[in-house]
Amino acid sequence: MSACLDSWAVLAWLDGQQPAMDRVSEVITSRPVISWINLVEVYCRLERDHGRDQADQTLSELRATLAPDLPGTARMIEAARLKARAAIALADCFAATTAAAHGLTLMTGDPELLELDDPPCALEDLRRPAGRGGRGEEPAGGLEPPRP
Repeated sequence: MSACLDSWAVLAWLDGQQPAMDRVSEVITSRPVISWINLVEVYCRLERDHGRDQADQTLSELRATLAPDLPGTARMIEAARLKARAAIALADCFAATTAAAHGLTLMTGDPELLELDDPPCALEDLRRPAGRGGRGEEPAGGLEPPRP
């Protein structure tokens, strides 16, 4: 594992949104971590936009490609503590605390996370080309995104 992804990163990758797609494609072979909370967000968006069958198929592929992480009680409390001090979505709190728990950089383009004061983990801004304004490590890898 070399990185942690949030739902923003996965959806941008699936949608072919640049430069995020290229960065996520670089790390995908290393099975980046993702919180199950964020994977559920991806599923909801896919079902809404493409139907249940496509959402089920893509979730199956993502489970084989990524390393989904189910938060335990301690992580839930850490996410709640982050939510209590920051005006960000609860799922974003799970993304950040999951990355922190694994000592990984969180790859995201979500402004709520990128503008967070004192984030619990390193952040990489996927809205910018690699090496241009990212906040953290630059992992490597390389598969094509599954198409919803």
